Amino acid sequence: MVESFDSERSRYASLGVVESLPGALIDSIWLIIDLDLKGVIPLTNMLYFDLIDNGGKVTIHFSQEISDVQMAIDLPFVYSDEYPSQVFAFDDGHKETILLPAEMLE
Repeated sequence: MVESFDSERSRYASLGVVESLPGALIDSIWLIIDLDLKGVIPLTNMLYFDLIDNGGKVTIHFSQEISDVQMAIDLPFVYSDEYPSQVFAFDDGHKETILLPAEMLE
């Protein structure tokens, strides 16, 4: 069985994500997947990350369907109202992509 989110696969961020989030925050999402989630809980091929204003800093809230496990990770980045409220990480079995909810419909 092939596991979701193998750091050896090609990883991308959609144009919408690149235009709306700083690179360091995008990299932090990949690090959360690799260091905090992978190997700790079974992951589906679609992960949800809410970006929350926590006193002016970013908190990332992780969840996924078919699991009650949720996690919030405080990050040292300044929060901006311009950030999307949610991004997805999707693994199609060949490549992994962080994208905006609206881009899932395209």
